[in-house]
Amino acid sequence: MAKVTVRKETGKLVIDFTYCGVRCREQTALPDSQLNRKRVQMLIDKIKKAQQDGSFHYSDYFPESALAARFDSVVASVVLAAPATEAVDLGPLFSEFSSKWVDDHSIEWRRSHIRSLLSTLNGRLVPEFGNKAVGSISKSDILEFRATLAKVKGRGKQVGLSSKRINEIIGLLRQILTEAADQFQFTSPALSIKKLRVRKTDVNPFSLVDVQRIMATVRPDFRDYFTTRFFTGMRTGEVHGLKWKYIDWDLRIIRVRETFVLGEDEYTKTDGSQRDIQMSQPVFDALKRQLEVTGKKSDYVFCNQAGLPLDNKNFSDRVWYPLLRHLGLDKRRPYQMRHTAATLWLASGEAPEWIARQLGHTSTEMLFRVYSRYVPNLTRQDGSAMERLLASHLSQGPLIEQKESDSNVTVYVPAQEVAQQAIPKPRGVKRKAAVAPVDGDQDMVTRNQPPVTPPPSVPVSMPTPIAIPAPIATQSPPASPPPLSWQDMAESWQRAQAAKPLN
Repeated sequence: MAKVTVRKETGKLVIDFTYCGVRCREQTALPDSQLNRKRVQMLIDKIKKAQQDGSFHYSDYFPESALAARFDSVVASVVLAAPATEAVDLGPLFSEFSSKWVDDHSIEWRRSHIRSLLSTLNGRLVPEFGNKAVGSISKSDILEFRATLAKVKGRGKQVGLSSKRINEIIGLLRQILTEAADQFQFTSPALSIKKLRVRKTDVNPFSLVDVQRIMATVRPDFRDYFTTRFFTGMRTGEVHGLKWKYIDWDLRIIRVRETFVLGEDEYTKTDGSQRDIQMSQPVFDALKRQLEVTGKKSDYVFCNQAGLPLDNKNFSDRVWYPLLRHLGLDKRRPYQMRHTAATLWLASGEAPEWIARQLGHTSTEMLFRVYSRYVPNLTRQDGSAMERLLASHLSQGPLIEQKESDSNVTVYVPAQEVAQQAIPKPRGVKRKAAVAPVDGDQDMVTRNQPPVTPPPSVPVSMPTPIAIPAPIATQSPPASPPPLSWQDMAESWQRAQAAKPLN
């Protein structure tokens, strides 16, 4: 391991390397600057090369060092690796090999991916490892470089790059070194370096109420755009790259065949992203209205005044984030409109396989892992499917065990199809001895009915009961007679008094 460091007390550059198993640190007279760092790095490369071929003598490079006398007594035949592994440090410089590696593999990638890859390569890896041979890069060099990435300035006020971004940079370095190790017969030092743990980020979709508020408040010229994004689940690049030739009005489907990324039309993210999206009625109506606006102006469904596709950053800064602030909603990326479509589909009870096809997923695994937990929050009806099942099967009442008379086989039939037990014939109550008995009196009033007391406005006397026909026993039991009211009893008593003969 050899590197350039800075001594805090003096601000001078220090050469930090290992020789004969001893860590050596020799301070230079050079202040810390980019030019001086390059000079010291060149000296370190010479030291490493001399150590590898066995020609390194400590006093030749640091004659005034206190360690020079100590190492002069040691046989100057120390090398960093065994003779059988000297080929480990062979190979071109990292800058040369990485450039060739990109040229060899660029045919496999999309143009947007190449631009992103070159940005990482030229901005991070080449400045750090460009002047080193691919076989001389050690694991400690990579770990030290990774540690510096966690301290550089990130976006905004963030200090250090995110774990996800660091993993992307080290992942690109790992690919290059793996290819180099295969060509020059050495073991890649990046293989044993584990990825940093990335904190899980939850999706933050909108509720249906929030969607309605957004649709009612958004600028009229963007209302159809929002409708399409909220109810189709299309990615940002897919909806910006959507062309009129991919709209099938007869079948009411949107054919996703291209995407617009970094100012260029590209192939979709994956092969699975090539799909047909069924248009709901709101989306169909929105695209019909949009056809009148941009149908003759541009090949793109959603475009600016010049007929070019919408720019995502311009849309986010001038339309999206101001709208969220106006409505008092949490700040989130426009990509959450895709997540909203997925959660609304799940909440409405659509088949997961169908939803996965609409989103461009090859399976339902991601669907259940990412979105399924939002279904209860949207419907507020946990177990509603079971409620519907029970309601449909138990609406006829409980099942009753019955035995068929001819085969003695036990069957279960709904309770309403079973012959119910007959209701007993109602019985009357005994009258006072002063009242003459009337035929059928005992069939008149049920035994459970309380005794009737006449109202206080009439003389107290037991009225003659009214004859009511006894219920006829039929297969279906008759309904019980309603109880007599006070008014009915009073009228019955008056009729009985009037019917009596005068003495």
